[in-house]
Amino acid sequence: MKRKAGQDRSITQHWRPATLAVRGGTARSEWGETSEALFITSGYSYDNAAEVAARFAGEAEGMTYSRLQNPTVQMLEERIALMEGAEACRAMATGMAAMTAALLCQLQQGDHLVGGRAAFGSCRWLTDTLLPKFGIETTIVDGTDNQAWVDAVRPNTKVFFFETPANPTMELVDLEAVCDIARKHGITSVVDNAFATPLLQRPLEYGADVVAYSATKMMDGQGRVLAGAVCGTEQFIENTLLSFTRNTGPTLAPFNAWVVLKGLETLELRIMRQSENALAVARFLESRVPTLLYPGLPSHPQFALAQKQMKAGGTIMAMIVDGGRAQAHALLDALELVDISNNIGDSRSLMTHPASTTHAGLSPETRESMGVVEGMLRLNVGLDDPQDVIDDLDQALTRAGL
Repeated sequence: MKRKAGQDRSITQHWRPATLAVRGGTARSEWGETSEALFITSGYSYDNAAEVAARFAGEAEGMTYSRLQNPTVQMLEERIALMEGAEACRAMATGMAAMTAALLCQLQQGDHLVGGRAAFGSCRWLTDTLLPKFGIETTIVDGTDNQAWVDAVRPNTKVFFFETPANPTMELVDLEAVCDIARKHGITSVVDNAFATPLLQRPLEYGADVVAYSATKMMDGQGRVLAGAVCGTEQFIENTLLSFTRNTGPTLAPFNAWVVLKGLETLELRIMRQSENALAVARFLESRVPTLLYPGLPSHPQFALAQKQMKAGGTIMAMIVDGGRAQAHALLDALELVDISNNIGDSRSLMTHPASTTHAGLSPETRESMGVVEGMLRLNVGLDDPQDVIDDLDQALTRAGL
């Protein structure tokens, strides 16, 4: 079965985000299907030996092996690239596969990386544990302090790596300022944009070089599959990232790619509604808990920056209770509607205790330095009626002594 040629970017570049989320990257087969086709195959056959040789030599277009190319996965990659405003994208099996590939593909022994202090636990494991094993030096800085990034630069610094908003502290990094510092020193900036997605924030527009995602989160957004993605220039994706992913194999399965394609169709509707719901919940919690961290509230210490680089506050927030782990766990155990879960971006409201889940693998000292204290809880606000979420939180807070 031959596939029709992909979309002409001279046409799609004029489409707005909602249209790109539904139609971007679609490549129909001879059957003319309206929904993207699901190609479940590990390999491909060829008309003759010369054709396969030309494909493997890069002299002819076409599929070779699903560890490298798959029609369904390719549609997802094109769609995410279009939504991100990137020249190219490679999809990965998970978000952490995307983060790992985005770093290791461009770093080697003797190089130096500067990373933001506030980060997902597994991302801090990459910077603190994995990279040093390969002779790659790392320096961790307060991502909110622009001067700290400048001061950390060394002659061998190759990468700035950070997430904004950060998981779970909701700290923001000034994208324009930090990416400008990187550019001036010839450093590649890699931004984890999973919390915001390209619908709320497009780091490339602020000077970022590479944007990485856990597409498991808002892109799928319904708790179904794992997926990741790395976006950047065609030169970076094809000449730096591709050889790493082709030979190490963090490959996204076609079925998972198809599910994320379906999720992207409703991404704008979901993330805007969930952001509205989150703002309503945050306004309630602000008066009920000792500390609430949500970029959409004026009380957030970086509210002005959030207004500058984000279209909305997003779906995630963090709260801190005074009673430490015991009170945090008591609040979780009192929930009746909101699920206890370490996932985010789901259409269901979810809450977790980062110190004992997502960041449990880090030392207490590291968690403390990041601001992931024992009394912190992270809340993902879903598509549930926000008043029902508020009612559940209200009774749970009361039962937990708040």
